[in-house]
Amino acid sequence: MAYYWFKAFHLIGVVVWFAGLFYLVRLFVYHAEAAEQPEPARSILKAQYEIMEKRLYNIITTPGMVVTVAMAIGLISTEPEVLKSGWLHIKLSFVALLLIYHFYCGRIMKQLEKNECKWTGQQFRALNEAPTLLLVVIVLLAIFKSQLPLDLTTWLIVALVIFMVAAIQLYAKKRRKDREKLLQVTEKKELTV
Repeated sequence: MAYYWFKAFHLIGVVVWFAGLFYLVRLFVYHAEAAEQPEPARSILKAQYEIMEKRLYNIITTPGMVVTVAMAIGLISTEPEVLKSGWLHIKLSFVALLLIYHFYCGRIMKQLEKNECKWTGQQFRALNEAPTLLLVVIVLLAIFKSQLPLDLTTWLIVALVIFMVAAIQLYAKKRRKDREKLLQVTEKKELTV
């Protein structure tokens, strides 16, 4: 019975953790783009994003991570023979990368607060895709275990990366065009006044 409790709360922790990671870096995008705004909007937005980032990281994301890891340890304690499985070692390697990503986001948050971060909104959009890739690989390993079809999985990951890069580039192009249109409209209004 303990196995099912550990597994249930492990999955709940994973959902909370990933929700926090996805939204945190999205806030970094907005935080970086707030620097492009004129005052007083820049200061107001920066202060608001700092509050949101800290609360998200400390109240949702980090507790989600702690629950996930603690429940994973509980799961392993109910069936320690799983530690001999190669697929679990690979999965745990990807989880280690996810933990590094988590703490790196905490570091970025502090850099943003001190105005020491030089990342652009576009770069944060790319960084925001990393947990998606890790999630896909980790879930596939958890479901398929040692039967994971590596050929198909490799192509799936490659296709996902290509799709993400293309989507980020297309969105950047759309944003540039929207900005240019807005600038043209503003210039026309100024000319008519």
